[in-house]
Amino acid sequence: MGGGHVLVGLAWVLSVVFLRRKPIVAVALALTCALFLGFDGTLRQSVVLILLAATASIEVCFVAATRPRRISLIAAGMVVGTVVTLWLTGQAPSGNSHQTALLAVGLLAVIAWLIGDSIRQTHRHNEALRSQAAADAVTAERLRIARELHDMVAHSIGIIAIQAGAGRRVIDTQPAQARDALTAIEATSRETLAGLRRMLTGLRRAEPEAGPGARPGAGPGAVAEGGQTQAPRDPVPGLADIDRLIATTLDAGVLVEVHWHGSRAPLPADIDLSAYRIIQEAITNVVRHAGTSQCRVSIDRQDDQLSIEVVDNGRGGAITGTGFGIVGMRERAGLLGGDFSAGPRPGGGFRVSARLPVPVPAR
Repeated sequence: MGGGHVLVGLAWVLSVVFLRRKPIVAVALALTCALFLGFDGTLRQSVVLILLAATASIEVCFVAATRPRRISLIAAGMVVGTVVTLWLTGQAPSGNSHQTALLAVGLLAVIAWLIGDSIRQTHRHNEALRSQAAADAVTAERLRIARELHDMVAHSIGIIAIQAGAGRRVIDTQPAQARDALTAIEATSRETLAGLRRMLTGLRRAEPEAGPGARPGAGPGAVAEGGQTQAPRDPVPGLADIDRLIATTLDAGVLVEVHWHGSRAPLPADIDLSAYRIIQEAITNVVRHAGTSQCRVSIDRQDDQLSIEVVDNGRGGAITGTGFGIVGMRERAGLLGGDFSAGPRPGGGFRVSARLPVPVPAR
């Protein structure tokens, strides 16, 4: 084998290097090398067929898997066209076995293209699934934030509105009661602002503008664990905060009776928060819509589920307006695999009921 064959071999290797950037050039170069060696006559015809088969199986499959279908069809067509040209022009290797092998090379190019194209479609499908999963995650997060904002702000604004109205009516005649109303408004406002600050801090966790010493998820002014300051964080509310919720509701003129049943063991954070928000929203609806001065909350914790019921003896009609309270409560229960119902009671009043499954710890 002379120096020319060495150069042809190097060109063949170079065709593999070109596959990623210039796939058509790479396939054309590999076919040219195979044809040169075949026409040269110094190599056996079976070796040339093996080289053609390698081009068909490796390069065509790679191009089909990594390039658009238009380009991969051109690459496969070049191999098949070469085989057909050799056959029609009488340049095919002599002998039935060689002719059969040449036809097999063409068939191998078609099979390689089908395999590569299938790989490409699988990659595109997986990429579409990842994109859809990312979009679903963004939508779910937006809904979660919307629920949190509604549950927190709607309850607080309802309390503030009632206290402001009561204070306005008695400010001239009963200044002490007006002062109490203003105190309740201040406390509710501070609690709401703290919740909003906590939520905004969470929303800033993915911001790329954080400084070099900031932790991922830290808000403005927060620094790494070894720094001096961190953004203030308030604990996420749960059933342990029911008493504080009842106190603010009492300031708004509605007495809430709470009945606990079953275990008082700690709950998983997501269940604890959802249970609190469902009770908060149900009580808010009583304050704003029921026209009654009392309601009853029942909390029943069993081994595998948490049951919540909020009932009142008010007007009992459907809640009017365009609010999302009932929808939000149903979504919270549904996301945890639980059940939710809300509607007028047969004997009068309104009833909200939720059942949230509680995972049983492994033993």
